[in-house]
Amino acid sequence: MVLHNRDVAEIFEKIAGILEFKGANQFRIRAYQNAARTIGNLSRNVSDLIAEDKDLTQYSGIGKDLAQKIQEIVETGKLKFYDELQTSIPEELNRIMGIPGLGAKKVKAIYDQLHIDNIDDLKKAAHQKQIRDLKGFGPKTEQNIIEGIEEVKEGQKRIKLAIAEEYARPLMAYLKKDKNVKSIDLAGSYRRQAETIGDLDMLAVCKNREAMMKRFAAYEEVQRVVSQGKTRSTVILHSGLQVDLRVVSQKSFGSAMHYFTGSKAHNIAVRKIALKMNLKINEYGIFKGKKYIAGKTEKGIYRTLKMAYVEPELRENQGEIKAAQKGKLPKLITWDDMQGDLHTHTNATDGHDSLERMVEAAKKQGYQYIANTDHSRHLSVANGLDKKRLLKQIKQIDALNKKEKNFTILKGVELDILEDGTLDLPDNILKQLDIVAAAVHYKFTLSEKQQTERIIKAMDNPHVNIIAHPTGRLINQRKPYAVDMQRILKAAKDRGCVMELNAHPDRLDLNAIYCKAAREMGVKIAISTDSHSVDGLALMRYGIGQARRGWLEANDVINTHSVRSVKTLLKRA
Repeated sequence: MVLHNRDVAEIFEKIAGILEFKGANQFRIRAYQNAARTIGNLSRNVSDLIAEDKDLTQYSGIGKDLAQKIQEIVETGKLKFYDELQTSIPEELNRIMGIPGLGAKKVKAIYDQLHIDNIDDLKKAAHQKQIRDLKGFGPKTEQNIIEGIEEVKEGQKRIKLAIAEEYARPLMAYLKKDKNVKSIDLAGSYRRQAETIGDLDMLAVCKNREAMMKRFAAYEEVQRVVSQGKTRSTVILHSGLQVDLRVVSQKSFGSAMHYFTGSKAHNIAVRKIALKMNLKINEYGIFKGKKYIAGKTEKGIYRTLKMAYVEPELRENQGEIKAAQKGKLPKLITWDDMQGDLHTHTNATDGHDSLERMVEAAKKQGYQYIANTDHSRHLSVANGLDKKRLLKQIKQIDALNKKEKNFTILKGVELDILEDGTLDLPDNILKQLDIVAAAVHYKFTLSEKQQTERIIKAMDNPHVNIIAHPTGRLINQRKPYAVDMQRILKAAKDRGCVMELNAHPDRLDLNAIYCKAAREMGVKIAISTDSHSVDGLALMRYGIGQARRGWLEANDVINTHSVRSVKTLLKRA
């Protein structure tokens, strides 16, 4: 069984959760959390690194002890320390800690004060409104727990796009090695770059269908073959992810890609257009009566229906049909448009790498600039910068910039928005920065009115030019805080503020709907990685996918511009 980065990171995350529940040293807890994040952001599979006898301690946050534990997981599929740790707490508490919206601290409070150690009792207590009165909870948290329990009880939840990619890429590489394969691609929500994926859909054209299906079923990560036929097979991987492979003819490949890419709503809308033209469209092609008209390519499908080609990310029946008919689809942003990253962290706070290393990695990405935006002092868990330390960092950046010829380091900070909307650092230091990315990092349970006014008040400060991860969500972990995004966007437009699209696959915040709304209102977006390591800079691709889902063009995004233009765009009128 091949271990993926996600598998190793998940074990470390669970260890951190159990240690936190048991009240262990915070530095020890954070070591596992940081290691999980480092592994999750690695550009290469950790199993390959170990097979090549690479020194894992070269990666930030991975010491000798953790490197040995990673090797044990990869080589044996388990970790003795983790197995022993699991037995030190009631068995079902591990499942409770996996409920979205609950972390180790909250589970500990529930366990200590209500003596709850299983999901059934937790659900009963939530419905009886016993949880809301605990310190740090409330009616909203209680409702989130109820909804989270239902998600867990429903079984396998949708996984994040980045996790799906860890399984999709090696499977695709494995199948492509077969000379029998003429063409193969992924369809479904994965191809549409959806935030979460339920399963993987694969389509292939090959010479020998039976041989293809046998190779698919023999993949080393297959735990169970659900069905195996001549044109379709379904398997379940060891991770629990379902994969469907369909083999189609060359002349139907485009039509099948269109059909299985979806979305369902988009396909229904396209089908209605075909019917009005007295045509029939399905996964085999477009037909007039029994006569085959088109289907070899997706572009041919849209062309036959007198529409411009609709990129997969737009296929959600959110206006793309009419735009395609009128030839008014956006020219979607691509990776090649990006000129820099405007939200990164170094080991001065909770990042893993030095500023110098982050700069070198950004250059290798082909960027013109990078913004250093370490945390401000209020986020003590991240060792946030106070005024004195930030001033020292400003001087460090000025010195480095003097040495650079064709690259610029922008001076910035990720600044906490305090509960009352005031800011974590004084204006006399903020005015010395190129970028102030203000963010909410605590008090997520304020009312919608309070949270909205809190953020708008922060934007009233003329030094704030970006609102970072504007809804605070963590996909499958924490819901967005209550906020009136229409008011936020209007306030940003009025004040000349930029909204961030945080590219980290745990966040993807703003979502696609809000990205489109921002574009329609003329609010500029910054796509940034929130990178905490050199490997994290590669997460930009997820931000690009989300931006494309949100109809964004290059000109809608400020960091597609030169460093001079970016500085101008960041200046408040």
